[in-house]
Amino acid sequence: MGRFEGQVVFITGASAGIGAGVARRFAAVGADVALVARRKDRLESIAATIRKLGRRALVLEADVTRDGDLEAAAEATRKAFGRIDVLVANAGYGVVGAFDKLELADYRRQLETNFYGVLRAVYATLPDIERVRGRIAIVGSVSGYLATPGTIAYSVSKAAVHSLAQGMRLELAGKGVSVTLIVPGFVESEIRLLDNQGVLKAGAADPVPRWLVMPTDRAAREIVGAIARRDPERVITGHGKMAVFLQRHTPSLLSAAIGLGARRRRELRWDEAPGQ
Repeated sequence: MGRFEGQVVFITGASAGIGAGVARRFAAVGADVALVARRKDRLESIAATIRKLGRRALVLEADVTRDGDLEAAAEATRKAFGRIDVLVANAGYGVVGAFDKLELADYRRQLETNFYGVLRAVYATLPDIERVRGRIAIVGSVSGYLATPGTIAYSVSKAAVHSLAQGMRLELAGKGVSVTLIVPGFVESEIRLLDNQGVLKAGAADPVPRWLVMPTDRAAREIVGAIARRDPERVITGHGKMAVFLQRHTPSLLSAAIGLGARRRRELRWDEAPGQ
């Protein structure tokens, strides 16, 4: 039997990348999965894979930026499976661009998905999770610790998520609910192929060198393991761990190195998407 046998996991942003990988991994260790995202066709494909593993999968088309969508998805999960034990708040994307080129609307749109989308997911499922003394995982980013040129909006949204996870962890500990902050570096995902509206760019190539990108299934294994252990935080990828370490212990040195790299480039490519 898997360590999550008989449990139900509710995952936002489950149609691709980390969300899809985590869904498959949870199914492999015994869980039934509620798959939540906007692209129903993608969810159906992932659900078919999960069912082949002998687990149940529920496809729920929803948008984390719309009030009511996640409450409806949570209610559908209760009706289908009878419970929710684990939340993985994963839905997100990255707004990129030079600070003086972005507008307030860009920041609002970024926070609506990456921060308020997480809050909506938490509030929609928290009563269920408290009832079973379950688990919450929030997907942040190395960018939440380290803002770089061209990724300020994204970094702001992930820094907010990091603070949210820290505060929730302290408040919910007495109720037996664990909160795990997942901090990915470059993981195989579509996030770097989305435009500033969150739309997949047709024919776009990943700007990050392939050797630097961790395969989704490997990342998912680490993430599900951290959630199972109720770890407070898990940084994913070696380069991610190095970046977070340097930011915590030698922030001025890291900042100088990033600044030097930026100055050496004749033209900063603001279309490069954030790591995760």
